[in-house]
Amino acid sequence: MLRLRLLVLLVLFSAALAHAQARSATLANVRGDMAFLASDALRGRGSATHDELVAATYVVSQFQSFGLDSVELQRIPLKSGATFNAVGLLRGSDPVLSRQAILLSAHLDHLGTRSTPAGEVIFHGADDDASGTTAVIELARALAALPSHPRRTVIFACFGSEETGGQGDGYFLQHPPLPLSSIVANLEFEMIGLPDRAVQPTQLWLTGWERSDLGPTLAAHGAPLVADPHPNEHFFQRSDNFALARMGIVAQTVSSYGLGAHYHQPTDNLDRIDFQHLSQAIEWMIAPVQWLSSSDWKPSWKPGGKP
Repeated sequence: MLRLRLLVLLVLFSAALAHAQARSATLANVRGDMAFLASDALRGRGSATHDELVAATYVVSQFQSFGLDSVELQRIPLKSGATFNAVGLLRGSDPVLSRQAILLSAHLDHLGTRSTPAGEVIFHGADDDASGTTAVIELARALAALPSHPRRTVIFACFGSEETGGQGDGYFLQHPPLPLSSIVANLEFEMIGLPDRAVQPTQLWLTGWERSDLGPTLAAHGAPLVADPHPNEHFFQRSDNFALARMGIVAQTVSSYGLGAHYHQPTDNLDRIDFQHLSQAIEWMIAPVQWLSSSDWKPSWKPGGKP
């Protein structure tokens, strides 16, 4: 009996140690991604700039290191230059369900730099949206490291030029890596670097909660998601998910943006990020996303919910 108890304790200790090591790795990876994406060197990742290209190249290199398929740096020509998307696929393991896809996305760009009488000011965009880009990177890392791939295909995409009208997202809709009809759901990650005081510290919220059954179902499978506590801000319509939703895809945004004074300000920098919250927010979403990616369940719009 004593040997059995010792064996049980050893198993529990090993599991706890593995979990702690995984959390430590997640936090370290998150810090690494954020330290690069929101650095002075990237000068605020201005839409359709060389700095945005560098950020997109970084994401592509990460996707390649995870072993994703069809990794692509999409160049989108614009009148004033070019913007860039980073896209990669984790092919589904099921012969039938692999024809369906879950899209996990965020936007790469921010406001770049501004000239002031005191000199050049960098708008680093740490929360907006280096935090979301980091979430997509780290979810790709986690899902690619599973012993077997999810049954459905997972598309990871980081879009350029969201801040100037969603040109990267628009290009993706015209040149998807899989037919748009195969995408059964889109989760956009936008500004999850700080907890929102309007909800519990351990909660995230989903825009357009009342529009579909996606949020409640993910919550039933462990996602710490609740309804958007800021309906008057119309956040559902203010991120890249909206263009996909208008195409019929159940597409909603995960966030914990708390309407802070740092929004679109130079103060949105690494010093403001709650790294514990950010890394936990990503960890919290891994298992629910894994379930969604391996399930045959499809979310649907509620009556009147589709924009």
